[in-house]
Amino acid sequence: MKQEIGSLEEQSADPDFWSDMANSQKVLQRIKALKEKVQRFEMLTQDWEDLTTLVELGIQENDGSVLEEVESGFRQLKENLEALKLETLLNGHYDKNNAILTLHPGAGGTEAQDWAEMLLRMYTRWAERRGFSVRTLDYLPGDEAGVKSVTILIAGVNAYGYAKCEKGIHRLVRISPFDASGRRHTSFASVDVMPDIEDDVEIDINPEELKIDTYRAGGAGGQHVNKTESAVRITHMPTGIVVQCQNERSQHQNKDTAMKMLKAKLVEVKEREQKEKIEDIKGEQKEIAWGSQIRSYVFHPYNMVKDHRTNHEMGNVNAVMDGDLDPFINAYLKAASLGQL
Repeated sequence: MKQEIGSLEEQSADPDFWSDMANSQKVLQRIKALKEKVQRFEMLTQDWEDLTTLVELGIQENDGSVLEEVESGFRQLKENLEALKLETLLNGHYDKNNAILTLHPGAGGTEAQDWAEMLLRMYTRWAERRGFSVRTLDYLPGDEAGVKSVTILIAGVNAYGYAKCEKGIHRLVRISPFDASGRRHTSFASVDVMPDIEDDVEIDINPEELKIDTYRAGGAGGQHVNKTESAVRITHMPTGIVVQCQNERSQHQNKDTAMKMLKAKLVEVKEREQKEKIEDIKGEQKEIAWGSQIRSYVFHPYNMVKDHRTNHEMGNVNAVMDGDLDPFINAYLKAASLGQL
């Protein structure tokens, strides 16, 4: 036993040992994911065979009572098959990763800040529907209502693959609750989405090219908030990319999270390999205003949510705001796979 322990201690002193361990863990995770896909396909096949058998029995026995069960089973089978088909479209390198989502209101003060908070609630509800967890990384409240900016981590398998479809400008049309005259207002907010990059991804970041600022965190978060400079803002000077985090428990944790966010931004820059698109990576793809929106949410004079990239529409605005985003995400993924965007 002592010899085995000694041998393990010698191996653990070798950096390659931990590298091999990490690679082995990734392989096991990949195998597990593939096995789960095979199992889901086999379950769908079995469900189809069961429904076929039920139909044949109903015909033989001239039993119309099975019709309702067959219709219900077919609807469920169709939904499960559609979900599995969509997962096959998530073939990007980082699609399986967690997602880091950032919201910024456009011009318009309280109106736009309230809209950004409405979107925050929508994405939180959507994540909960899918079984993802949500953690706030940075939150700057609005002056009167809403938020000036917020960054959240959506954790779950394929979270980035789905959430990336939401990147862009979102437009709201409604009767303003902040207007005493009851006039109709149009508000804009931008959504930026990037993958949560694993620590083993190699990105060369020169510490001399970073400007690191600390400041006092604001909002809820415990006794340390507003008493110590635990919040961290990092500026990557060559690209102008700025990331910040204030909701972790310590300055060290905030810095680590901010560095992961910066690494994710730089990975996107590296993948695109086009310096002129750095502004896109910063989440400022277009001016947060008219003519640049990817989706419109109209509450007045009619109810309609329309995605301008795919022309997919839904009349139940309240359902969308409660997190029913999958129809829009599905339409986007299908259109992207067919080269229709």
